[in-house]
Amino acid sequence: MSTTVETVSASVIVAIDGPSGTGKSSTSKAVAAQLGLSYLDTGAQYRAITWWMLNNGIDVQNAAEVATAAAKPVIVSGTDPAAPTITVDGEDAAGPIRTQEVTSKVSAVSAVPEVRSRITELQRAIAAGAEHGIVVEGRDIGTTVLPDADLKIFLTASPEARAARRSGEVKGSDLAATKEALIQRDAADSGRKTSPLAKADDAVEVDTTELTLQQVIECVVTLVGEKRAER
Repeated sequence: MSTTVETVSASVIVAIDGPSGTGKSSTSKAVAAQLGLSYLDTGAQYRAITWWMLNNGIDVQNAAEVATAAAKPVIVSGTDPAAPTITVDGEDAAGPIRTQEVTSKVSAVSAVPEVRSRITELQRAIAAGAEHGIVVEGRDIGTTVLPDADLKIFLTASPEARAARRSGEVKGSDLAATKEALIQRDAADSGRKTSPLAKADDAVEVDTTELTLQQVIECVVTLVGEKRAER
């Protein structure tokens, strides 16, 4: 008897926010797959536009130059949680957007209001078109992108736990350097003027420091079930 996909009684929009290394992506994909929902990694979209800027000679430290170019790339996100995809101008970008160069530049590009406006519009259109509902993960989903989401979750974890998880994903990475990079990214994302990383007032906070991934997934699935029961 298979229990991988639960029947969906009603369309539901779930916003999962939080800083890097809290388990957002793994949790969001698993929850979406288990509940038969679509899935959107909004961070991948910001990485994609950053990658395009770097490839096209845009000075990503020049906000005016970034703003002017923001509308040019065509970014398409596949929303199957089992195999999420992202293309830029028709080219598969899933691998290239994960490079250290993109990682180090994405905060600067993401802070530009024109970029956030463009990507937010894209995200809202994808969420609106998700027939059975969607799990959307990012940093400003519950506060800015989908403030009317049915359920908002904010994942947290200690810097040490997050660094250990992120280091485990990157072979040969330095734990101390990873922790420092995460703290710098947090500061950049939380401090930007446009749509900063923040917990929505009505979000449920889940500290994943001492939890296994499976425990976090079960927690979120339970929260979605409770929200559906209320409707």
